[in-house]
Amino acid sequence: MENVLFELPERYLTLQREARGVAAACADVAARADEADRFDPDVRSRLTESGLCSVVVAGEFGGRFAAVDSLAVTVVREALAFESAHLDSMFAMQGIGSFAISVGGSDAVRKQWLAPVGSLEAIAALALTEPDVGSDLRAIKTTVASDGGELVVNGHKSFITNAGDADFYSVLCREGDGYSLVLVPADTPGVSVTSPHQVIAPHVLGDVMFDDVRVPEDHRLGEPGNGFKLMLATLATFRVSVAGAAVGLAQAALEEALRHTSAREQFGVPLARLGPVPAKLAESWVEIEMARAMSYRAAAAAARDPFTALHLSSIAKVGATEIAGRTVDRCVQVMGRFGLLQGSKIERLYREARPMRIYEGSTEVILDSLAKKLVKDRAQVGR
Repeated sequence: MENVLFELPERYLTLQREARGVAAACADVAARADEADRFDPDVRSRLTESGLCSVVVAGEFGGRFAAVDSLAVTVVREALAFESAHLDSMFAMQGIGSFAISVGGSDAVRKQWLAPVGSLEAIAALALTEPDVGSDLRAIKTTVASDGGELVVNGHKSFITNAGDADFYSVLCREGDGYSLVLVPADTPGVSVTSPHQVIAPHVLGDVMFDDVRVPEDHRLGEPGNGFKLMLATLATFRVSVAGAAVGLAQAALEEALRHTSAREQFGVPLARLGPVPAKLAESWVEIEMARAMSYRAAAAAARDPFTALHLSSIAKVGATEIAGRTVDRCVQVMGRFGLLQGSKIERLYREARPMRIYEGSTEVILDSLAKKLVKDRAQVGR
């Protein structure tokens, strides 16, 4: 279905066509890749060949644009998620895992890692959560300390995307009374990975342990105690792209439902014209277009100024992921028993939609933050 209700500037339309081509090229392996717990080699080789990951690094390190552009990332993720969650995650995590290097890394670290990230030669990961720590990241127990010109990292990170396949981890640690991000190459002695968990929509996931891991002092990203600021910079740039991925997934679900209900007849008419089915299809289209428009608006604002647009990115993320959940649920319903078939595309989309409402800020946590901003802004207006 063509995007007729919102026109992007030409450079984004060109990028959108390019990303759709990459997604289409992965269609034959998407079902397999979306059940994988390690990088699918075909998806990786096709994404590498496309050069699309250059979108998530700055131009001085071989990136597509002078700076990482939130709207460009969002447009690409929408196209990739339409076909494969594995493909979308592979692309997105290159930026999410490496952005703190762009913002806070030393010249040597940036030169070493960012160009390989943009060419997909080096796989990035961001290690924040721990076995007992999710949204409350200030409760983390992983530590970093300076010792003889090196940084020593100890701790246990859990539910880390790309764990096991990553070439480096950007690790959030306690440092004294503050928090710092530290770049740890995956092959550093003392780094180990286990896979105790998998989620309902499988992807590359694992726990990462750091046992007296030593890295050079310049592997601290930014100043000591600056970890949360760097995390916020990553969030401000990339959170809105989750909305783009949710729109792409919802669009794919609607296409599946349209295909099925247009071809299947009951009581002498196509399902698409029977009873409540037309309203469910139309309601899904309405919500998808609303989510797409909000996602593009928020992403364009984030591209101009990520920090002042963070509330818009949060609104788009919540809105689009909730809409994706509702859309896929409606599509399963109108497809009846065929929407319940294990191994079908709609079943895969149903499972993939659910985690979107949790990762990169759960709906409830984001709504709480938005409510605080709403009340604060209102109080300032009333003064």
